[in-house]
Amino acid sequence: MAYAIIVTGGKQYKVAEGDTIFVEKLDAAEGEKVTFDQVVLTDSKIGTPFVDGAKVEGTVEKQGKQKKVVTFKYRAKKHSHTKQGHRQPYTRVKIDSIA
Repeated sequence: MAYAIIVTGGKQYKVAEGDTIFVEKLDAAEGEKVTFDQVVLTDSKIGTPFVDGAKVEGTVEKQGKQKKVVTFKYRAKKHSHTKQGHRQPYTRVKIDSIA
């Protein structure tokens, strides 16, 4: 089974055809095709730093936000606290082909 390691959003992902991955938000609408050309490794080649001519194509399935992460800072005896929430946006991509 062919696989590749791609770089997107400052992170590396091991992908194979048919996989679904969650990556940092991409500027693409749902149903749109995306191409990842920063391929670090394929099953037959290792890049320095990227494999020449290699690319991974996928389809955007969904744009969404992850579950809320709550940070709560509390300072004892100071009558001071801070509560803050954050939802990180993501893009769900289905991998179509590795070339």
